[in-house]
Order: sequence, then structure tokens, then C-alpha cells
Amino acid sequence: MFLSIDTRFIDGVGFDRFMNLQSATDVFSQWALIGKDEGMERGHAPSVKAMLELALPQVKNDFSAIDLGCGNGWVTRMLSELGASHSEGVDGALEMISKAKDIDSANLYSHGLLPEWKPNRRFDLVHTMEFLYYLEDPVKMISIIHDQWLESGGILVAGVDHYLEHEESLTWPEHVGVHMTTMSIAQWTDAMEKAGFTNIEIHQVAAKDDFPGTLVVLGRSSRVQDHTV
Repeated sequence: MFLSIDTRFIDGVGFDRFMNLQSATDVFSQWALIGKDEGMERGHAPSVKAMLELALPQVKNDFSAIDLGCGNGWVTRMLSELGASHSEGVDGALEMISKAKDIDSANLYSHGLLPEWKPNRRFDLVHTMEFLYYLEDPVKMISIIHDQWLESGGILVAGVDHYLEHEESLTWPEHVGVHMTTMSIAQWTDAMEKAGFTNIEIHQVAAKDDFPGTLVVLGRSSRVQDHTV
């Protein structure tokens, strides 16, 4: 997806080609061109399934949704199939967005770099998998999502595989050659609290073997409805 460079999905790609790249969005555009987005979709599917099972019971039936770091659009399409009345995605990798648009003409896909890019509406559900830790300041992005992206009472569900307690992931920034902001479970929780989220839930899902699971943070917006973006 958008900015995930999980080394579990690199098999046979020619990892050395990516070692000197500084922009994760460039990496993912290359992955889209060689079809590695499909492997990422398969690899992340168990975590995303678990995330949506946690989030969807907490939104209304005809919910609106956006996927941050939508990649080829697979979660955006899934959300539409699961009942979203409006589903869209945004990604910083141009080739990922091109592929999403080629696959799906029914939903909206935007190319944009975050946190600068802004949606033109608010959402009942904001979903993001393997995106936030590639930002210089994920804490700020969480606050922006709360204040500017979500409807009053809307839900944010975010998954990250790179976090302090996942020791294997701590080598990823050096191996991949891109910036990753490393935060502990407590720091992710604190970021949600400081942003103003309520009913915060912390989960580790899809754990197996030596993988402690995708860290999932979920919370409800406490913002008062003001009908602005």
C-alpha cells in the first residue's frame, strides 16, 4: 500500500535496486510497475480484514470512507463492497494511483502527498494500513485526521507493522533506505489521546510465528459537528 516497504514481501524483486532510494513513493511506483502491489495486497489482507472487523460495527450503515495509502485501491474497493455509500483513496505513488484508476472507475482516487493533500469532504471512516510511520510527524497527521478529515463521531482505524515492540522491524529503515518514525505502543496510544480521540482501542492482529502482529489503533472523533472541511 501507499508507503509500506515490509521486507516480508520483497522476495525475488531485486532488493538492492531500492537500497539508495530516499522516497518511499518512488519505491511504490516501481512496485506498481512490476506487479508487487498484488503481493502486498495478499500479505496485508489478514490485518486489514481484522481492522475492518473492528471498525465497521462502529460506523453507520451508509458510511463514507477513505483509505490513506490506498495503493492499487483494493481496500477502497473492499469498503465499497462492504456498504460504503462513498469510498475513495489517496496515495503518493503516482503509478499506484494510475493502476487503481485502471482497475476501478466507480470510486475516486487521488494522487497527493500527505500531510499537505486535503480531501474535499469529511468521512465517517478513515482507514490506513502501513502509512503513518513514513511521515516525519505521524502524531501531527493523527491530529489532522481528527480535526479535518473525520465527521463528528467518525472512526479512525490505522495499522502499522513498524513499531518499537516489533524488534525485527527496527532494522527496516537502514535496510530499505527510507525514513521511518519509530514509536512504541504507548506513544501511538498517547498520540490518539492528544488528538482528541475517544473510545480508543489498541490491538495486535494477524500475529504469527515471530511476527507480533500489526499494531492497530482505533478511536472515535470527539469533534463537534461544524459542517466544514
